[in-house]
Amino acid sequence: MKSNRYNAFSLLELVIALAVAAIVAAFAMPGWSAQIARGHRIDAVAALYRAAQFVDTQSASMASLPTGFDQAPPTGTPIYRLRLMPADESNGGYAIAADPVETGPMRGDACGAFVFGATGARSNHAAGGGAVAGATQMCWRDR
Repeated sequence: MKSNRYNAFSLLELVIALAVAAIVAAFAMPGWSAQIARGHRIDAVAALYRAAQFVDTQSASMASLPTGFDQAPPTGTPIYRLRLMPADESNGGYAIAADPVETGPMRGDACGAFVFGATGARSNHAAGGGAVAGATQMCWRDR
C-alpha cells in the first residue's frame, strides 16, 4: 500500500527560518556597509597619491588633472572626483581634493572630501568647505 504523505516544510518552519535570516541580516548589514565605505575611502586616498605623483612630474602650471587622474576609481563610475587646487602659502605649491560625487554612495560620508597637499599635509573638509573635526586621523588611518 502506498503512502500519500509528503515531506515538506510547514508554514511555521518557513517563518522561523525567515526570521532567523532577517535577524542575521540586520546585524550583518551595518558591518558590510562600513566595509564598502572603507573601500571607497581607500580608493580615494590611492587616487590622491597617484594624482600627486603625476603633478610632481609635470609642470606647476597645470590647470586640471587629465582623464584617468580626475576620479576614483580611475575607471568606471566615479565615487570621488579629484580636482587640482591652486597654490597658496599653506599647501606648498598645490593641493588635490577628492570630493564625493553628489549622486554617489559616499555623498553623506562623515569624512567628507579628502585633501592632500604638496607638503604631504592631509585633511578632510565638509561639503561647505570647513574642516571636519577629528576626521583626519579616522579617515586617513595608516594610509
